[in-house]
Amino acid sequence: MSATREKDGRPGKPSGKESQPLIIARTPAEEQRLKLERLMRNPDKPAPIPDRPKEWNPRAPPEFVRDVMGSSAGAGSGEFHVYRHLRRREYQRQDFLDKMTEKQKMDLDYLDKVSDNQQAADERTAKRRKKREKLKQKKLMAKKAKQEANNVEDCTLCSDSEKSSSSSEEDDQEREAEDDAEAPSFVMGKR
Repeated sequence: MSATREKDGRPGKPSGKESQPLIIARTPAEEQRLKLERLMRNPDKPAPIPDRPKEWNPRAPPEFVRDVMGSSAGAGSGEFHVYRHLRRREYQRQDFLDKMTEKQKMDLDYLDKVSDNQQAADERTAKRRKKREKLKQKKLMAKKAKQEANNVEDCTLCSDSEKSSSSSEEDDQEREAEDDAEAPSFVMGKR
């Protein structure tokens, strides 16, 4: 009889395969480690990923109630239990609806808060951009004033003909500098 058990793969000595000793997990971490080891024995096998559990929904209220409970005397003792279950189900449905409205309200509040934060961040960015532009304009004006001061000093030493040629050269240099600023400093896609 023990020979048939071994051939069937039931308790007894293993038939051909090397079996691993039975390890009982004592902690959740150990249980998780064992599951990971079992998964990693065959990495080609897809790992089971369970779907998200569906959200619980209460049963919809009936559209037509056939057995309306009246206040007439002589109701049987079983009617109380029917009434109790109906009342419990209705309270569950109302609680669910209250929770859903609360959740929707919280979601809307969150979206409002996100949009307010985004608007505040945009305002700060615009304010800083404006400040940078003002600073850039000030630097540019100071640079022009310095160049004009240098030109005035140079022009006192040079003649009128040299003044016109130097000013036209400066205009050309400024145009080239503006053109260079607009041109990209690199070309994408080429190596």
